Amino acid sequence: MAEEEGFSSVMRLVWCSRGSAGGGANETRDNEAGSESENVVVVAERQKKSKRMLITGDCIHSSRVVTFAVMGMIGCFVNVVFGAMYTSGNESSTEGLLYPIESETRELKKLDGMWNFVRSNSNSPSQGIREKWYMDDLARFRKTIGMPVPSSYNDITEDAALRDHVGTVWYDRKFFVPKAWSKGDDRVFIRFGSVHYDTIVWINGVQVTKHEIGHLPFEADVTNVLKYGAENRITVLCDNVLLQVTIPQGKVDNQPIDNGVELVQSYTFDFFNYAGIHRSVVLYTVPQIYIKDVAIHTSYEGDEGRIDYQVTISTNETENLQLTVKLYDRNGTHVSTDVSEAKLQGTVVIPQVKLWWPYLMDPEPGYLYTMEITLGKAQSNEAPTETKEDTVLDVYRMKVGIRTLRWNNSSFLINEKPIYFRGFGRHEDSDIRGKGLDLALLTKDFNLLKWVGANAYRTSHYPYSEESMQFADEHGIMIIDECPSVDTENYSQILLVKHKSSIEQLIHRDRNHPSVVMWSIANEPRTGKLGADAYFAAVAQYTKKLDPTRPITAAIAVNVNDDLAAQHLDIVSFNRYNAWYANAGKLNMITNRVIEEAEAWNKKHNKPVLMSEYGADTQEGLHTLPAYIWSEDYQTRVFSQHFKAFDALRKQNFFIGEFVWNFADFKTAQTYTRVGGNKKGIFTRNRQPKAAAYLLRQRYHALGELGKSFLPEDLFLYTAPDTNQLVNERTEL
Repeated sequence: MAEEEGFSSVMRLVWCSRGSAGGGANETRDNEAGSESENVVVVAERQKKSKRMLITGDCIHSSRVVTFAVMGMIGCFVNVVFGAMYTSGNESSTEGLLYPIESETRELKKLDGMWNFVRSNSNSPSQGIREKWYMDDLARFRKTIGMPVPSSYNDITEDAALRDHVGTVWYDRKFFVPKAWSKGDDRVFIRFGSVHYDTIVWINGVQVTKHEIGHLPFEADVTNVLKYGAENRITVLCDNVLLQVTIPQGKVDNQPIDNGVELVQSYTFDFFNYAGIHRSVVLYTVPQIYIKDVAIHTSYEGDEGRIDYQVTISTNETENLQLTVKLYDRNGTHVSTDVSEAKLQGTVVIPQVKLWWPYLMDPEPGYLYTMEITLGKAQSNEAPTETKEDTVLDVYRMKVGIRTLRWNNSSFLINEKPIYFRGFGRHEDSDIRGKGLDLALLTKDFNLLKWVGANAYRTSHYPYSEESMQFADEHGIMIIDECPSVDTENYSQILLVKHKSSIEQLIHRDRNHPSVVMWSIANEPRTGKLGADAYFAAVAQYTKKLDPTRPITAAIAVNVNDDLAAQHLDIVSFNRYNAWYANAGKLNMITNRVIEEAEAWNKKHNKPVLMSEYGADTQEGLHTLPAYIWSEDYQTRVFSQHFKAFDALRKQNFFIGEFVWNFADFKTAQTYTRVGGNKKGIFTRNRQPKAAAYLLRQRYHALGELGKSFLPEDLFLYTAPDTNQLVNERTEL
């Protein structure tokens, strides 16, 4: 029975590639990159008492669950029929998922720390399911090692086999639940910030949840499976395999090695496929009737701000309930109140409102209010003896920023003022931790973003932690929020369903953040291929349906004439590596090419354009004169030539931003084009500046909207008197 719970689906569809696993994981940005190796669809029918099982060498990964296999088989032929098979209307929607907090009515217990860890054999990824490892301590089945949570597991040990592992791994740990949590009607949820890529969770041997798509949170009500005032065990299965029907895509292939056969994962994206429990694991309590979800929309007129809110609670019986919504400013001063009965929606009006502004656009960027939402029983004249505590059911607090967004065919505006984006592509990546959440690193990164004068970054190429979104809100850093679809190809109905699901989960999680100003629906998809038009039309339409208040974009790498996706976007973003992947070493082949391409995108689509990636790999400490490829001198020259193009484009009033690739060096798969990873950062992987960081800092601060009076004192080191001072000195002599 437990094995059936692990697989849970009568029909299972798995895509495995045959032959070549595809090119190396590099950033060559060939517009037609990614070989189309033949795909085989294997449908494994698993029933509770089935007499036969169709499995190809246990290469079929036990956590890949697809309910509608027939739809997927039809989707295989989408490219042939120009996307006619793409359907909509069956999209699933997540519920709840408010960021866990403590309040008068909620308690929280983190399960972060050291967990026990076991790596499955790559050639038998479902062994733990078959042998029911979730029914007892992992140590009773295999020798375990300690594994910190949150972190990626890949770089924690000295074992290359674990670093490069393809398949499933297992975690478990013991924990206690306070006996007090069993008193009353409180419910208890388990919540994971992110497990990459696919996961199943058991508590005390009972499966409580499953989730696919890393980098996004999921939770489950575990009230009835916990032992209160006693010891509990949580077990987590994590599968890192990427296939042609996952987001992002990849391929797996059995390849011969010196002493047998090994399962090899390949992918075309240029960052390491870190895996594990990447973000915090939390137990939290809520009352029986509780605030389940909150959606807000902000606006202002003159000095008066507005927050339109809609609250979802855990019951449909709202007639005798009411909401009290209070707003407090940055200093904790109460500034406004709104009361809503039954409908649980309304508007908070704020006099003398302080707007949320991006960094270097206002002396107080990132201004946030605290929104306190109290769910209670409606006041009744028949029960005058009830105290305030008797009527309060739940209290939830969240930060809100008040701002407006607007865009047209040439501009992007916040609070009716045009924005010029000065930013980065980034990665959640650091030494040892991989993609694991690290608040010290996050703090350092935001300090560096402000030091360099950036006002934005793109969450390339997946959703970042919720904590990073909160940091962005507080610091006034604008976010282009990107879903995990990177290098998308081999379009199918199954892929479309998962792509939409990733966007729905992302928008649901981040829709209330003022820092999120744009949704990115993909990075460098193969948009010149058949099927791309219909596929991205469906994705774009769905995204706009979920949130019409923000523009959508995608980072396009194919050339203007071949692309089929930009027509469906609100803002055109393009990636191009002049003097690196194209015309390497030719610094005199940058400026005009950037200008011409940006103009071509604008001419074709009549939309705002930004450059979402440009840059050059740079080995720290390497200097050459004249500048030579891979040196710090070359990177600064590449930037300078781009700056000339950007300033020429800004005068044409359609070019709205520049994003360096990358903020900091990061790890990639092993290839001969990468020395320890991608070195395009202006900071090293341990966050130390290269020469280009100082050049970029001077530009970004010089472009700041606040003007010269707000320039950092150390932006330009003293070298000599300015020209006027020199003239005066010579006159005096």
